[in-house]
Amino acid sequence: MSDELSPRRLIAVFESPAAEMLARFGVELGFQTVLVEPDPSRLGGTPRPHGDTYVSDLWAAHPDEHTDILLTDHHRPEIGTLLQEALAGKSRWIGIVGNPRHEGPHVAALRELGLPEEEIGRVHRPVGLNIGSRTPPEIAVAVLAGLIADRNHRPGGFEF
Repeated sequence: MSDELSPRRLIAVFESPAAEMLARFGVELGFQTVLVEPDPSRLGGTPRPHGDTYVSDLWAAHPDEHTDILLTDHHRPEIGTLLQEALAGKSRWIGIVGNPRHEGPHVAALRELGLPEEEIGRVHRPVGLNIGSRTPPEIAVAVLAGLIADRNHRPGGFEF
């Protein structure tokens, strides 16, 4: 099955305004969206009007080779563990939001867990097209456009 005809799944990890926008816009762009939030106390707004599913565990979202995974918060203490789980799976693409001018905290977290540099390098950061996005909707548009460009083997303007 070609990439164009394959089911597309977007897993947004961590409840955040950016995750809400990714779910809202992602559905419109043909993604099956899943929110993974390990801490149910952070889900004050459920049920969600946009998106397909909420789960508390990454593996419950069933990531496969047609799945893109994005951690929407780089300040959470569980980023290392969740990224380690994502890297052990078959997902097509893995990323984490953050300022491109600074090394992300995920790098130290993954090194502490003993992951080799080539595995750490599979985690994309920065994510999305370089359009100067600041707000959650702008971040979602940039990320989704970047994922579509990457999936379609187009450069997409990822250079920062």
